[in-house]
Amino acid sequence: MDGSVVLVYGVLPALAVGAHLWWRGRRERTHAAALADAQAAGLAEPASLHPVIDPARCIGSGSCAAACPEQALGLVGGKATLVNASACIGHGACHAACPFDAISLVFGAARRGVDIPLLSPQFETNVPGLFIAGELGGMGLIRKAAEQGRQAMEAMAARARTAGTPDEGMLDALIVGAGPAGLSAALSAQALGLRYRVIEQEPSLGGAIFHYPRQKVAMTAPVQLALVGRVRFTEVSKETLLAFWQDVVQRFGLAVGYGERMDGIAPAPEGGFRVRTSRGEHRARQVLLAIGRRGTPRTLGVPGEDAAHVVYRLIDAAQYAGQAVLVVGGGDSALEAAIALAETAGTRVALSYRGEAFSRVKGRNRERLQALAAAGRVQLWLGSQVQGIEPHVVALTDAQGRAQHVAADAVIICAGGQLRTPLLQAMGIRFETKHGRA
Repeated sequence: MDGSVVLVYGVLPALAVGAHLWWRGRRERTHAAALADAQAAGLAEPASLHPVIDPARCIGSGSCAAACPEQALGLVGGKATLVNASACIGHGACHAACPFDAISLVFGAARRGVDIPLLSPQFETNVPGLFIAGELGGMGLIRKAAEQGRQAMEAMAARARTAGTPDEGMLDALIVGAGPAGLSAALSAQALGLRYRVIEQEPSLGGAIFHYPRQKVAMTAPVQLALVGRVRFTEVSKETLLAFWQDVVQRFGLAVGYGERMDGIAPAPEGGFRVRTSRGEHRARQVLLAIGRRGTPRTLGVPGEDAAHVVYRLIDAAQYAGQAVLVVGGGDSALEAAIALAETAGTRVALSYRGEAFSRVKGRNRERLQALAAAGRVQLWLGSQVQGIEPHVVALTDAQGRAQHVAADAVIICAGGQLRTPLLQAMGIRFETKHGRA
């Protein structure tokens, strides 16, 4: 056989295989290091819906890792592994991308369970007339949350038709939350001719799903929306989804009220429910809770916190260009906010955290913040406590208990959220704790 033929059919394939194995080994070492970092930082426990991989089915193709926008999955030991559990938000792109059905989406973990409300096939709780759809019920997937909202409202409409016309001032349905589940339910309510209203605690549209700092969201199958019809997104940005929902609200004139927080629900003597909110009270025959699991942002309880320049989430770092901003908190959301602000031209950034060090955060966030602090881009106040907020200045005590004043044209408080579970349990809703089960 000619020597050149031997080269083509022998050496070159061997080089290709060798290069592939080298690249694969390097990738696995990177993923193993990421998993070790997450475990060391105490971030190996997933917070919500997440993938579990069946090692008997997984062949290590890596298609799931490539499909994950958050880079939460990787290959370790030749098998798919959740290497960055804190980044996983349960949108299910990995499940859809696996060609061998080796991935299941589950709630909770063996060591840390997740409380999920008990729901009927129509998404009704054990409290008659009180329904739950979307993230609160454990379904963070946008497509499925929207489908749940539609189905829940259809069940509510069927019941409303048998009950006759409600009295003056009583709604057929009150929808709490203007995310995908709530807006899908609102479309159905309008199509079915129900007297309804949507209330949303945020000042604008979107729900919790649009606050995730990611570029792409996977929607692998079409969703059927009342009035709109069949909608299919393959891979879109959260900004595109937000624009889509804003157009839907405006085009169909959905009854959505913003900046109104639900504070409690109680049975009404005349039947139905009385829903107490930050703006008053609503009466409704039935209620659909289409809210997130994170709940209401946790406040500091200090004077001046209700000022207009105090917010609880960074949406757009560019809006603070040229200002002095104080970020309060020590979790990943606080660090990511401070980093984004410090990388915005002209912004002066300080971060106040009551702890002496950042522990349960991603290693790359900690490293990036420390680098920015060393470069003078972020002023760190570790071991500090905010005492009061005034226009353009925040009073705090430092680690030694001394009074300090920090310049702040804006204050961003990233102190987590108050879980909804106690509030819902007070309404009589029963929960079950999931430990790594669907």
